[in-house]
Amino acid sequence: MVRIRLKRMGAHKKPFYRVVVSDSRSPRDGRFIEEIGYYNPLTEPAQLKIDEEKALKWLQNGAQASDTVRSLLRRTGVLKKFHELKQGKK
Repeated sequence: MVRIRLKRMGAHKKPFYRVVVSDSRSPRDGRFIEEIGYYNPLTEPAQLKIDEEKALKWLQNGAQASDTVRSLLRRTGVLKKFHELKQGKK
């Protein structure tokens, strides 16, 4: 199964994360298929950048988002667009 999840980067106690598409069997910081964004929770406000086109493409192809990534996608509005596309509104 293909998952959209976070890959931890950065120094000790100063993490930032990349939003990646990977096989669910690969390790958290291991091999990934494509990078679609990043998330830095340490800045105020938190930095979040996600490529909407890539995220929508992977969601339409059946990729499952992790719980944390799902909340990040909801925050950026990607999930709303995905549900609208599924319902055929646009």
